[in-house]
Amino acid sequence: MSSIDYTIAIGGLMVFLYINLKLRKKGARNAESFFLGGRSLSWHLLGLSMVATTFAADTPLWVTEKVVQHGISGNWLWWNMLLGGMLTTFFFARYWRRAGIMTEPELISLRYSGPYVRPLRMFKALYLGLFLNAVIIGWVNAAMVKVLGEFFYLDKPAAFIAVMLLMAYTAIYSAISGLFGIVVTDALQFAIAMIGSVILAILVLQLPEVGGTDGLVQKLPEWRFHFFPMVESGTSDVLSITIGAFFSFIALQWWNSWYPGAEPGGGGYISQRMMGARNESDAVRASLLFQLAHYCLRPWPWIVVALAALVIYPGLTDAEAGNAYIRLIRDYMPEGIRGLMLLVFLSAYMSTISTQLNWGSSYLTNDFYHLIKMDTVRGDNSVLMGRIFTFLIMIAGGAVSSVIDTIDAAAQFLIQAGAGLGAVLILRWYWWRINAATEMVATIAPVVLLSISKIWIEPALGENFTTQNGTFYLVVFGTMITWILTAYLTSPTSEEVLTNFCKRVQPAGKWPEHIFQPDNSQLYKNLVRWLSAVVLAYSLLFLTGYALFGNWSSVLTCAGLAILAFIVLITFLRN
Repeated sequence: MSSIDYTIAIGGLMVFLYINLKLRKKGARNAESFFLGGRSLSWHLLGLSMVATTFAADTPLWVTEKVVQHGISGNWLWWNMLLGGMLTTFFFARYWRRAGIMTEPELISLRYSGPYVRPLRMFKALYLGLFLNAVIIGWVNAAMVKVLGEFFYLDKPAAFIAVMLLMAYTAIYSAISGLFGIVVTDALQFAIAMIGSVILAILVLQLPEVGGTDGLVQKLPEWRFHFFPMVESGTSDVLSITIGAFFSFIALQWWNSWYPGAEPGGGGYISQRMMGARNESDAVRASLLFQLAHYCLRPWPWIVVALAALVIYPGLTDAEAGNAYIRLIRDYMPEGIRGLMLLVFLSAYMSTISTQLNWGSSYLTNDFYHLIKMDTVRGDNSVLMGRIFTFLIMIAGGAVSSVIDTIDAAAQFLIQAGAGLGAVLILRWYWWRINAATEMVATIAPVVLLSISKIWIEPALGENFTTQNGTFYLVVFGTMITWILTAYLTSPTSEEVLTNFCKRVQPAGKWPEHIFQPDNSQLYKNLVRWLSAVVLAYSLLFLTGYALFGNWSSVLTCAGLAILAFIVLITFLRN
């Protein structure tokens, strides 16, 4: 690293702090400005902020690992989540903005009645805002430890200390201006991250060892370039999965598992951004921009670099795969570019951490502290408590970081710990029988069933059970049976609460006729919008890939599908 590299990286950090200092008065006037940006944020900023948050320091490393293991098809491990993301865009974004709430757990008080409402809201504030949030921060920190270790040849303890200092810096600027400053900073950080990623991909392709995309095709086996996984009984190099795993992967996971940034029905920082939009239309547009940028714009620069790493570092093992992305920058990039790429990782890291801290503190302030105090979130001390909880979550995330060994392990835990919950998060907007007891059971049951499976069932049934994704099936269907029984065996939400909820949100679905008669024609229109948007996004994703590798007949096919899907989408968005 040269003085130019350090100047670029440090200059970027100073700009991030300056933005938040500049916006401190606008972003921290009260609780609504601190946690929702005053509900005055444009869809452009919100959409970019969402995608910046999902572009964490671990993301390029994880994509590199998947490409090394399975080729391009390995990306279906996250590409499948587009289906759930677009579902949120068209079926839930308007509802989140229309509800007029501060946080996702506050929906519990709007939607349910009975003795479970207050404890459920407080439990979810702690479980999501503190515990799972600390796990997420922990795995992002673990990735950043790898990044700094490779960049500066640091041992793990030294890199860990550097990341803790970086997290503290992020917490400081996050606490200064709240969500308003975070969103503006996110937009700049995403621009830096994408520009740097594209420049890196171009320069890597130009290396004589690589020889452009033609060189990649010549020097790597053909299966590396398959865009789609194989479904078979065994496993091989290209992503190949068993029938059981395929069904759970394609038919269940995208709508039935809670995962940060891809929550069924929205939730977490995604719903926070939609609730902070200026109006319902901006909430929809922000979510749509996020999905298109997340799946169509981001992947290919990372994939290209991952393929090049296989050429430059022959014999690359799975364990070394993530680090290879950083090694390419360190070993082959000129001065200035190294500094830019360091700033890319700093931007990616800070955009994720700042959001997790602000989002988590909103839960602990709005849905835990104020409920204990029997107070309202509009109280004068909300911003102060938000700042205190910001640093509390930072400390918790740092503690978890020290015990997380692998990024994959944390991700798999989050998917399985939320399996089966997704159906309730979706149906609570559409079906009157969902009540507070149902959501509480659906939240707790996956963790209980996952523990039972890991401790007793997996050791007893062995590898075949694990290969067929048996634990996931057990957790999903066990949770669903449990919450369905709970919904029918417990008292429904009171008519007064249902009436107020339906009057405010105007949902579609099934509601008692004397309470609310929904306009279910919107379900058909949203279904068409969802399908056309999914086709549009996948067509653009694959069009870019086919163009990179010169498959022009497939480019024309994808272009035709994209144009058709776009026309349908625009037509139904106007209706």
